[in-house]
Amino acid sequence: MRERVIYLIRTYLWTVVVFIIAKIGFMLCCREGHDFSLTDVFQVIAHGLSLDLSTALYFLIIPFLLTIVSVWTDHGDRSRDSMQSMNHGPVPVILRILYVYFGIIALAFALAFVADTSLYPFWGFKLDASCLQYLSTPNEAAASVSTGYLLVRLVILVILAGLVWLGYPKMYFKPVHKGRRLLFTILFSLFIPLIVIGIRGGIDESTTNIGQVYFSQNQFLNHSAVNPVFNFIYSLSHQLSNDNEYQFMEPSECEELLKGVYTTESIGTDSLLNTKRPDIVIILLESCGEQFAQAMPRFQQLKQEGIWFSRCYGNSWRTDRGTVCTLSGYPSFPSLSVMKIPEKSRSLPSIASTLQKEGYQTAFLYGGDINFTNMRSYLIATGWEKLTWKNDFSREEQNTSEWGVRDDITFQTLFNQICAADTTQRFLIGYSTLSSHEPWDVPTKHLDDEVLNAFSYLDDCLGDFIGELKQTPQWQNLLIVLVADHGINYQQVDEQQPLLRNHIPLLMVGGAVKEPRSITTLCNQTDICATLLGQLSLPHDDFRFSRDVLSESYLHPTAVHNYNNAQLLIDSTGYILYDFDASRFTVSKSTDQEQLLRLNKAILQTTTDDLIHR
Repeated sequence: MRERVIYLIRTYLWTVVVFIIAKIGFMLCCREGHDFSLTDVFQVIAHGLSLDLSTALYFLIIPFLLTIVSVWTDHGDRSRDSMQSMNHGPVPVILRILYVYFGIIALAFALAFVADTSLYPFWGFKLDASCLQYLSTPNEAAASVSTGYLLVRLVILVILAGLVWLGYPKMYFKPVHKGRRLLFTILFSLFIPLIVIGIRGGIDESTTNIGQVYFSQNQFLNHSAVNPVFNFIYSLSHQLSNDNEYQFMEPSECEELLKGVYTTESIGTDSLLNTKRPDIVIILLESCGEQFAQAMPRFQQLKQEGIWFSRCYGNSWRTDRGTVCTLSGYPSFPSLSVMKIPEKSRSLPSIASTLQKEGYQTAFLYGGDINFTNMRSYLIATGWEKLTWKNDFSREEQNTSEWGVRDDITFQTLFNQICAADTTQRFLIGYSTLSSHEPWDVPTKHLDDEVLNAFSYLDDCLGDFIGELKQTPQWQNLLIVLVADHGINYQQVDEQQPLLRNHIPLLMVGGAVKEPRSITTLCNQTDICATLLGQLSLPHDDFRFSRDVLSESYLHPTAVHNYNNAQLLIDSTGYILYDFDASRFTVSKSTDQEQLLRLNKAILQTTTDDLIHR
C-alpha cells in the first residue's frame, strides 16, 4: 500500500513540477518587450499553482486506476531487481501500458509548451483550440517562419518529450497478499472523491477556470500563470454548440439594449459618389493597422483624395475572420472562425451575392492558397464567381514569398483584370494582399525595421497600382475600397492599448468619388457592406449586423473587437475590454462602465445566438 501511494505521489508531483518549469521557460522565451522581476516569477508560479495542481490530477487518473489493478495481479509489477533485467522475462502488461501512456502525455506536454512559447509572440495570447483550425493547411500555417525556425523547435520538442518521459517514476511493486487485496482496493477507492474535488477545484459552485490565476494588471504575468495544457483543453470544450455559452440575460433585455445599435436601413444617406453603379474593387490590406501610417506616405496622400473613415476599428485579429467581417458584414467571435464552419458561412449574406443580383460580375484574387482556413468554400458559397489564386500563377511566381505570390505581381494581375473587364457590365473584384505578414519577406528595402519595411513595400505597390489606374478610362467609374483585414501587435502593443492595436484604415478612392471627405463617425469594418450598399441605394436588410454609418438611422455608433474569449467595445462613453474567462475588465476607460458592459454582453449574446441558429 505504502509504496503504491508513494508512486502515485511522485507521479503527480513530477507532472506539477513539469508545469512549473514550463512557466519559467515560457517567461524566458517570451520575455522580449515584457519586463518582469524575479519576484514576478515567484508570483506567477504561486498564482498558477492551483491550476497546475488541478490539471495534473487529470493525468493521474490512468496511473491511479492501473495501480489499483496491480493490487490484483499475482506477481505485482515485478521487483526492482527483475525490472533491471527485463530481457530475462516478459514485461508486465501494466508496465507496458504505463510506458506508452507516459510517452503520449510527455509528447503532448512538450508539444503544448513549444507551441505556446512559439505562438505567443505572434498571437499575444495562450495556446488554445483555435490553432487546430490551421492544421488542415500546414504549409500555409508555417509560411510565417523559416525552415530553420521549425527545425529548432522540432529538436526542442523531441528533447523535452524525452526529459518529461524519463522523469516519471517506474512501477516497482511487491505482490499484495490475496487476503488484503479487497481491503487495499477499498482504501484506494477512498481517494477518488479527493481526486474529483481536486480536478473540480473545490466544493464551491465555481469550478476550476483560467480566471482563477489572474492576479496582475500586467497581462503577460497573467498569461504566464495560465497552464497551456488546461487552456487548450478548456477552449476545445468551449467550441460552438447548440447552446449559447454567452447567456447573460433574457432575449427581451438584449433587444432593448441593442435598440439603435444595429439598424438595417438607410435613411437620408448623404451621397458621396457621382454614380449609383460604379465598378467596385475591395482590397484587404494584410495586417495593415493604422499604426503603420508612418511607413505608408503614398497611402496618406490618398486620404486627401478620397473618403477617409478616420475612426474605423477591426472586428478581429486574423485574416479569415476579418475577411468575413468585411465581405459579409458579419461579426467575429471570441473563440471560433465562421469561415472554418462551412455549414454556417454559406448562409451568410455578402456584398458579392447582393451585387450579383444587380447584374455585377464578381471575382476574387489572392496570391496564396485559397483553400487556407476554408476560404474557397466561403467565397464560392457567398457569390464570388471567378477565383484567382496561387496555382493560377507560374511556378516561379508562386515561390516569390513564403505565403505565395508577392504583392507587386498580384497588384499587376488586379490591374490587368480591371482593364480587361467587359465595359458593358459592372464588376466587383475582391483582393487580399499577403506580403505584409510574417516573415516580412519583401523584395525591397527602404527602412531598417523589417515590419515597417514590409508596409513601405505594400505602400509602393498600392501607390503604383493607383497611379497606373488613373491613366486608364476605367478610373472614371471606379470605386476602390481600401481596408485592413486586421491590426497586429507591433513593437509589443499590448492589451492595455486596444485602440492603437485595432484601429484600421478605411478609405474609398477612385473616379466614382464625388469629392474628398473625412468621416469621423465611429464604425467597424463590418459596416462596409451596409454603407456601400446605402451609397448604391440598395437595401441591406439581410446584413443584420452591418450599419450604414452615413445614414440618419445610425444613432448609437459603436465598434467591437474580440479575440480569445475577450471583447472590446467602444462607444461615446469610452471603451472597455472585458475578459469573459476571468470575468473581469482588462481595460476600462468609460464614464459608464457597467452600462457598457451590459451592452457588450448583449452584443455577444445576440451575435452568437444568430450564428448558432443559422
